Amino acid sequence: MIQAKLHVDVQHHVGAIDRRIFSGFLEHLGRSVYQGMYDPGNPLSDENGFRLDVLEALRPLRMPTVRYPGGNFVSCYDWKDGIGPRESRPARPDYAWRSVEGNQIGTDEFMVWAKRLGTDPMLAVNLGTAGTAEAAHYLEYCNLRTGTYWADQRARNGHADPYGVKLWCLGNEMDGPWQAGHVSAAVYAQRAEQAAVVMRGLDPSIETIACGSSGRELPTYLEWDRTVLEHCWKSIDYISAHRYSNNTRDDSAWFLGEGVEIDRVIDDYAGLLDYVRGVKKSSKRVYLSFDEWNVWYRARGGDHEDGHWSEAPHLLEEIYNLEDALVCAQYLASFMRHADVVKIACIA
Repeated sequence: MIQAKLHVDVQHHVGAIDRRIFSGFLEHLGRSVYQGMYDPGNPLSDENGFRLDVLEALRPLRMPTVRYPGGNFVSCYDWKDGIGPRESRPARPDYAWRSVEGNQIGTDEFMVWAKRLGTDPMLAVNLGTAGTAEAAHYLEYCNLRTGTYWADQRARNGHADPYGVKLWCLGNEMDGPWQAGHVSAAVYAQRAEQAAVVMRGLDPSIETIACGSSGRELPTYLEWDRTVLEHCWKSIDYISAHRYSNNTRDDSAWFLGEGVEIDRVIDDYAGLLDYVRGVKKSSKRVYLSFDEWNVWYRARGGDHEDGHWSEAPHLLEEIYNLEDALVCAQYLASFMRHADVVKIACIA
């Protein structure tokens, strides 16, 4: 007979839990945006085309922030395509998901939606096929007062006051060979630092998140992160980690041990962050942003990730069960146990 004892010491803690670990993620992928949060003409939608049932389902989650617009999508995305009159916005091919992006939802619409939801925006800039200038223009559009070109464009689009976006992701999964604009760690680190420095020069109040490893299974895991951290230490506040869990073995007992692997990833980063801080002889701390995580394996590969150049294709639509929910609970428990390291996390 197995027995266990639980000892609770209310005086022992590693750090305060940052509520941003309960955040979400919205990518221009499949029906997430179109027919998801935005579905004009649907009787369940309001005058802006926002699905009221989706808003009502999300509000009880009280997500502190939502990451947008990607994900893989952002590495070919030109944010300027998604502003201004809808009728003049171009339709573009989406490299990431082989879909057509009509750009009927962009930054301004997302900001309105986020306010309706009661969440703060966390924006990603394109550092795959774009660079520092585009990132700086995007920040200018969102955060600067009128009197400069892109801030004046925001006002002309009906939003005179700055949005004041505080969290900025410096690209997405740039370590992944699947990513548009994928480069080596050294090249990405240069891009990220240049973008962070210029963006902070425009708005010193922002926090920046550099791309870490997309998964523990990649051969560059942690070595990529070390290179980026050593190069960008002074310019960033967080490094990202991503993980998608799966039960491809169809073995519930094995799958429900996933919490061990989640802890291991975070422990890896805790050691790496302390190592680089020591090498730098720095008093500053950089934290972990676990800004993509979930269970994902049934809707994966082949047609599940190929939109066949259609609009709002049915992609990556998982049907979850109880053991998936239990694994998600293990993520959240691990984030809380590592409150000294993990400050942001976004369920995808």
